[in-house]
Amino acid sequence: MSTPQTNTETTHTEGHGDISTGMAAPMGGGDSSASATRITPGNALRPEDIALEVRTGLAKPTEDVAEYALRLGDDALILAQRLGHWISRAPELEEDIALGNIALDQLGHARSFLTYAGAAMTNDDGTPKSEDDLAYFRREHEFRSVQLFEQPNGDFAATIARQFVVSYYQFELYRRLTESTDATLAAIAAKAVKEVDYHRDHSAQWILRLAGGTDESRKRMIHGLRTMWPYVGELFRDDDLTARLAEAGAAVAPSSLKEDFDRLTGEVLEEAELEVPDVPVAPGGGREGRHSEHLGYLLAEMQVLAREHPGASW
Repeated sequence: MSTPQTNTETTHTEGHGDISTGMAAPMGGGDSSASATRITPGNALRPEDIALEVRTGLAKPTEDVAEYALRLGDDALILAQRLGHWISRAPELEEDIALGNIALDQLGHARSFLTYAGAAMTNDDGTPKSEDDLAYFRREHEFRSVQLFEQPNGDFAATIARQFVVSYYQFELYRRLTESTDATLAAIAAKAVKEVDYHRDHSAQWILRLAGGTDESRKRMIHGLRTMWPYVGELFRDDDLTARLAEAGAAVAPSSLKEDFDRLTGEVLEEAELEVPDVPVAPGGGREGRHSEHLGYLLAEMQVLAREHPGASW
């Protein structure tokens, strides 16, 4: 899973201000006085930095924090795999690159969160689980991603609808997670939020373009939103884990994100002359390992080589 991320230095965040944890760059990560949020090869917090801190004992999450990081890592990992399917299949060449870049951003988030989560989990030989252990050697019921992320791509409009929901949710989540009392979670979020801000703009522009295009593109956009919207509610469900972590200041209560999510997505939909879909709410259960029938097929594609060659380096 050790795929390099694309350079996102040109991503703009106008209107959102500078988001900083005030953390020094990790060991070997460049200027020791620089904020971890400066997205440059020398100063951004990388999965390799987290892995080094895990190995040297500088980073050790609690069991609750590890479970929370696992959830966020699984969300990003599954979405990255879904978006990767669009490479060479998007409706225009620029979108091949754009969706590929978004997939790589998500993969980078997954690597960081899973590396950190693995610090509190051990293999049979007593070593911490790596990002690859968690990505490639767990079964379907052990994944903690919400069901929205695993939904099939559908047509391009359905993928944009899913990305629209995900990016607005992730932006609000990561923006607030930069204030986490857990320094590693805060640093991961500080890097991720700058990338997700671009994802928001990309999806919103496509919502407007498809809704305001031809009759066919508008019809497909409406259908895409209706297809994905049943899974929105699961993103904002609190449980005992998030309640404990939110009270301690380490995590964000999902329900606290809903108001801003509704307001900001509503503004885009209003501009596109679309309505929030009135659809039944899906039962969800991904955080507890209850997934739709789609995740198993996706994992089979993703894990087949690793399972056939367990000693290989991925």
